[in-house]
Amino acid sequence: MGSCLSTDGTNPHPYSPTSPSGNRKHRKKKGLRSSSSFDSRRSEQLRRTPGRLYSNGASNAASLFTQQGKKGTNQDAMIVWENFGSRTDTVFCGVFDGHGPYGHMVARRVRDSLPLKLSSHWEVNIGGEDISRQNSISGMEGMNAEENTPLCVDEESGVSMDLEDKDKYPEIFLTLKESFLKAFNVMDKELKMHPTLDCFCSGTTAVTLVKQLASVMQGQDLIIGNVGDSRAILGTRDQDDSLIAVQLTVDLKPNLPQEAERIKKCRGRVFALQDEPEVSRIWLPNNDSPGLAMARAFGDFCLKDFGLISVPEVFYRRLTEKDEFLVLATDGVWDVLTNQEVVDIVASAPTQSAASHALVESAVRAWRSKYPTSKVDDCAVVCLFLKSNPTNNSPTSKENQPVLEDLLSMGPVELNRSGTVVRACPPEIQPDEDEENADLVEKPNWSALEGVSRVNTLLTLPRYVPGKDGKPSISKSRK
Repeated sequence: MGSCLSTDGTNPHPYSPTSPSGNRKHRKKKGLRSSSSFDSRRSEQLRRTPGRLYSNGASNAASLFTQQGKKGTNQDAMIVWENFGSRTDTVFCGVFDGHGPYGHMVARRVRDSLPLKLSSHWEVNIGGEDISRQNSISGMEGMNAEENTPLCVDEESGVSMDLEDKDKYPEIFLTLKESFLKAFNVMDKELKMHPTLDCFCSGTTAVTLVKQLASVMQGQDLIIGNVGDSRAILGTRDQDDSLIAVQLTVDLKPNLPQEAERIKKCRGRVFALQDEPEVSRIWLPNNDSPGLAMARAFGDFCLKDFGLISVPEVFYRRLTEKDEFLVLATDGVWDVLTNQEVVDIVASAPTQSAASHALVESAVRAWRSKYPTSKVDDCAVVCLFLKSNPTNNSPTSKENQPVLEDLLSMGPVELNRSGTVVRACPPEIQPDEDEENADLVEKPNWSALEGVSRVNTLLTLPRYVPGKDGKPSISKSRK
């Protein structure tokens, strides 16, 4: 799932919450009781929200399944929210892969809170469109530069609204792109300020999407917001009517040229351990820790001043009649299955409702076959079928509307706080041969699309010793 590495068995962060200067043992019990009551109320309201699925199951349009691996608590989370934002033609989907000692709590918190924030910002942007659009170019850039990365501006993340976007993309993308950026920013701030959830060395990935019907003639709009190395792909038909996979997101790893450049500008270090040369990680400037194997994530505040960011890459695609389904999954699936294998498994499932379960079972079998001495990773899958009509599953009624409004009116949500974990990552990913994705992800000379097998996701290594060249080397063997 993810882990932090240090050169000795002691606390590697002198300024972390477990050190004397960061001690939080004397919090007021009243505040904790208030947080618990708030969480309980919000959880109950979320459970009563129509069209919201977050556990194993299926609807007319989607199939969800998650399975715990062999590493302990299942740190993966997922969600499908039909009739999202009280729009009968809109669906929100997401998968979240937690890492660190409290990664499971962070993943579930983001799963529950991020959609609400996105919906709220979306409504604000639509309601004040005339005013917000005038300030979007300067306002968006300033917000992300000043608030999300205080010591390091992410110049390559696409956080500014280029004037060309207004001619190139439809209005829904411009509005939702702004909403995604704001919601991710606020979500990360909320995690940092939470009085009870320790996100100092724990965090989560998030690959999320909003699908909305543009019109009967024009098809459907797909907007994706992504941080980390979970992935979204599309199953579509090519010119020969063969079902192929198109990767919709980039696995945001530290060795990607743009990510590595940003991290180094912020004094973070990027290198791989001797025992896993294919896994690049982010390290603190003066400590061989925490060794996080992704360039963007929610939480992980020990690295936020050194190049790690939570700014999402936001992509747009107009879906067509050739597109059949979308798959969002955590890296426990992509570690052992290729994009095309995933598409073939989903397409061959006996029913749509069984597709996600079949995919997870295939991934587990692949783990046992390819890496019999390794612990199987957690897996979470969301399959969204484009030929179904999600409006028939759980129609929105006026009596259900207060549930969503109550959730949106709630203040910042609270969580918990603690240690550090390291996340193993895949080898260098291969370029995608499909050119249909050219408009979705810009392809510089170095392509990050496709990404096949990832082996090193199983680190149970709390202690590291210096190698011959001075870089840390694993001092215990993998299980």
